[in-house]
Amino acid sequence: MSIHGTFVSKGGFSKHRNVLNRAERIERLKGEDRWVLDKNSVFCLPKVRNIKMG
Repeated sequence: MSIHGTFVSKGGFSKHRNVLNRAERIERLKGEDRWVLDKNSVFCLPKVRNIKMG
């Protein structure tokens, strides 16, 4: 019998996610110098590409 995917630990086999949560998107925008707290809102964030490396 095999183990269902929901019971597998998250540490070793992390999958690539195409969708980032809000905090991850803001961090990515800050790294690209596209985020200014005074001008931008946390709502309606621009799209951020998440490309799998490797």
